Amino acid sequence: MTAMVHQLESDARLFFQGAVLSYKALFEWFHPVYYLASKVAAPLGQILFFTFLGTYATGQGTASFYIVGNAVQLAAISGVFGVTMSIAGDRQSGTLPYLFGTPANRLAMFVGRAAIHVIDGMVGVLLGLMWGVALLGLDLSRADPWGLLLAVVAVSFSTSGLGLLLGSLCLITVNVMFVNNLIYFLLLIFSGSNLALNQLPMWMQVVSKGIPLTRGIEAARALIGGASLAQVGPLLIQEAAIGLVYLVAGYLLFRWFEFNAKRAGTLDIV
Repeated sequence: MTAMVHQLESDARLFFQGAVLSYKALFEWFHPVYYLASKVAAPLGQILFFTFLGTYATGQGTASFYIVGNAVQLAAISGVFGVTMSIAGDRQSGTLPYLFGTPANRLAMFVGRAAIHVIDGMVGVLLGLMWGVALLGLDLSRADPWGLLLAVVAVSFSTSGLGLLLGSLCLITVNVMFVNNLIYFLLLIFSGSNLALNQLPMWMQVVSKGIPLTRGIEAARALIGGASLAQVGPLLIQEAAIGLVYLVAGYLLFRWFEFNAKRAGTLDIV
């Protein structure tokens, strides 16, 4: 029993320390100037661009549709870019052999890479909504604040789950940023952030049901429109479940790469 408690304490310490250190290792974002550019200025530009473009094409009354969709979409910046770089960065920095060689709990180490990015993603979404209120007149007076917060948590978790899977895939490629950008822009199209899902071709609607953000964006729009947490609860549960599926898939893929690297006698994947 004592040994189990010590093991749990060790795993918890590994989880939290790994989460903080892996986030700090993203020196491109950890520097204040780069962080502001990547997490404040660029998201504001995205919200303004799609809101003005969308309302010009469809009418001023649809501004909330684009503001909320793009604000929630911002969770993917941390979830996709941040988490992917946290995992794939081990290969680029040459620390992958040490990671594969350590006897530490793999699950705690792997999931810990996404922990700070979940929080960072929540901050990004809330900041996006604040931009919408301050600059574009987004009305949050009818929104359930706790329900909206849960929606933000759900999309941050689900996009981070996708990031863990992409990070494992990026262990076999040097084109990490290409993968990140491709997935991010595909999410812009398929998640319903800027295009109503019922206007998409049927095959795109099918794809949208299997990716993060789709249900979270739908729930956030409903909550801001006056819906209760009970009404959007199933959407949020499904959003979190999708994130969990991607997380498990990413972990299994990570272990598969580790197993094959050790079997081949080299800790460098490619």
